[in-house]
Amino acid sequence: MLSRRRMLSGLGGVAAAPILPAFAATDLDACFDALLYLGEKAHLDAIEKLRKRGGLDLVPGLIFALRFTRQWDGPILELLGELTGETGRKNWHDWMLWQEAHPEVIPHQSYTKLKREFFFRIDPNFDVFLNAEYLDRSKMKIRFEEITWGGVRKDGIPSLNNPELIPAADADFMLGHDLVFGVVIEGDVRAYPLRIMGWHEMFNDTIGGVPLALAYCTLCGAGILFETQLPDRPKPLVFGSSGFLYRSNKLMFDRGTHSLWNQFTGEPVMGPLVDSGIKLQQRPVVIEPWIRWIERHPETKVLSLNTGHERDYGSGVVYEKYFASPKLMFPTIVDQTRLKQKDYVFGIRTFGAAKAWPVTAFEGGRVINDQVGTLQVVLIGDRLGRTVRAYESGGTIFGPGDTPKTLRQGIDTWKVTEEFLEGPNGQRFPRVAGHIAYWFAWDGYLGARSEFYEG
Repeated sequence: MLSRRRMLSGLGGVAAAPILPAFAATDLDACFDALLYLGEKAHLDAIEKLRKRGGLDLVPGLIFALRFTRQWDGPILELLGELTGETGRKNWHDWMLWQEAHPEVIPHQSYTKLKREFFFRIDPNFDVFLNAEYLDRSKMKIRFEEITWGGVRKDGIPSLNNPELIPAADADFMLGHDLVFGVVIEGDVRAYPLRIMGWHEMFNDTIGGVPLALAYCTLCGAGILFETQLPDRPKPLVFGSSGFLYRSNKLMFDRGTHSLWNQFTGEPVMGPLVDSGIKLQQRPVVIEPWIRWIERHPETKVLSLNTGHERDYGSGVVYEKYFASPKLMFPTIVDQTRLKQKDYVFGIRTFGAAKAWPVTAFEGGRVINDQVGTLQVVLIGDRLGRTVRAYESGGTIFGPGDTPKTLRQGIDTWKVTEEFLEGPNGQRFPRVAGHIAYWFAWDGYLGARSEFYEG
């Protein structure tokens, strides 16, 4: 695989910064205010003042303004080209890719104030995330200039907290092909339909006595089940959706400290918990068509339509166009030398190692014996349902069983459950946590640190 550094190096270099003329921070504030809030004449006057001042530290502010001033984007695009020497970039999306590729470009100190105040106009409740104390570059795990607004306010995508569940027999709204997130812990069997979860992207619940949050980022196709009870905290963390994104991935937040968290890694990236060393532990979750889930688990409970929110929970409604398109909604650099950006993979991260398998590798219910780092695993999947389960194998080689609920090992039949592989003599191999994701998200966050199954 091309390393991320090598891949980005072809996106254009940046010349050494020139010596800049005197220009007060308040003058920059006034110029960017004019770009964002005033009319055409003030906008053009501000562009001319910024052109005379020059400097790469203006670029992040111009890129930010470009998104929200499209009626007069020509002068901003022209100035960005002059400042960077970059040609051919035609819109905000293109320039966000440039910015991601150039972490050496540090914005002027006025940038933080500009961005905070603009976001506060969208939603004053964003102030709980954007405390100036935590926006110092040395106190953030991600670049503030790469945090983008996702188009909704705080909790605009409302989480479901201890939601109502109903017996499978009462879920007459479910169609056989509807996909569900399936979870079983200590005999507590749950199904959370994606057609509902797509509108909420988060539940906080207790399953089998374990406090959990399912963080579902529809943009990156990943629903990840995290334990929320931490050893040193009296109460479980409770999560919501902030309204902000980072590299086309949602930034969730905990309601106790309002720290922002990377949904994909389960780590705080901004706010009071940044240096806490916390990394949420994953639990196994599977995506499976409803008809197959209830065949395995007729006793399952399923998330009710009675969520307390008015949404169209119809089958195939939520994000229909996005899921059907090969394009991303928000910009991020993607290496597509192996897979297309929205191809699905199943990924495991464990014991300092990571590995991804294309979901197409599980065509027809294929069984794959493999390893992640030193951990030997067996994976059972089905491409059509985006369904993959992984288990420790201890080096035992398994093959397909007579039914989807069994595996063969020599002449022996092993039972496939949601928590273990169970052998004929009482042997047990535990389930390994993993999840489905679009390739762009897995490769973007794991990159060269992850192995890739070649088949």
